[in-house]
Amino acid sequence: MGSEKKVNMEVRLGPLTLRNPVLTCSGTYGFGEEYAFYCPVDKLGGITLKGLTPEPRLGNPPPRLAETPAGLLNSVGLENPGLEEFCQSYLPKVRQLPTTVIANIAGFSLQDFEIMAGAFQAGCGVHALEINISCPNVKQGGMHFGTHPDSAEEVIALVKAKTNLPVIAKLSPNVTDIVEIAKAVQRGGADIISLINTVLGMKIDVEKQKPALANLVGGLSGPAIRPVAVRMVWQVAQAVNLPIIGMGGILTWEDAVEFMLAGAKAVSIGTGNFINPLAPLEILEGLEEYCQRHGYASVEEIVGLALPKKEGQGS
Repeated sequence: MGSEKKVNMEVRLGPLTLRNPVLTCSGTYGFGEEYAFYCPVDKLGGITLKGLTPEPRLGNPPPRLAETPAGLLNSVGLENPGLEEFCQSYLPKVRQLPTTVIANIAGFSLQDFEIMAGAFQAGCGVHALEINISCPNVKQGGMHFGTHPDSAEEVIALVKAKTNLPVIAKLSPNVTDIVEIAKAVQRGGADIISLINTVLGMKIDVEKQKPALANLVGGLSGPAIRPVAVRMVWQVAQAVNLPIIGMGGILTWEDAVEFMLAGAKAVSIGTGNFINPLAPLEILEGLEEYCQRHGYASVEEIVGLALPKKEGQGS
């Protein structure tokens, strides 16, 4: 028997083309150097950099991490060197990385997002912007940008007007109706949606009889949130016509396939990197083998196969 036909692993997310559908999540992969020994970035579809804000941030006081059954709580608080230091000290190295680089930008006011978006343009060494709209808008009493359709649409439209890079809206699951938020960022001009950010959670130390995190609450990630993320991807894929990057508890190739069947065109590995630094490579290999086994010439053929068939479609 001859060797298996090679699967085309390239995926197109609107204006962004990736060599394969496996990415890494912001906040779990630093600025691309930290995992280089384990996982050469040229093997990945791309990496998402640690979240950046206009000014440097020390983040929240420790303890900032707490393990939970099948998950991890974090309240790092967007610790980062700030825009100016990033551009001077990190961007020259990032520019040399042989992969697609996505910068994650955050802010606490519309002006913050305006500053961040304006700093990144085509040719700068970054290929797309992921917009963290899970931050509290300090000028609106702490309401998170991503929890109301109007504010989500407004911030995405502002960013879109200030940069010529593809814009990825990263949505928070801590909302009543994820579909309404997805429709809002589509109206705002988002090119791509990433789903989901962490789920708000809490852990209490029963011996100390107080919250385990200094910040009291944190973002839950890991396998515990995967069913929530798959459900949201499945819902949003039917409601908007934007490509989706699925994330939330992906540890294995089976998890990645599940997200893609639900409608995601790419997947991003977050907490899984802490458990197994080789996870992205193993997931990529498993995805390709799955497609070969099922006779698919392109990995894009599996996207959305679990979605309800529209009228006129075959079985």
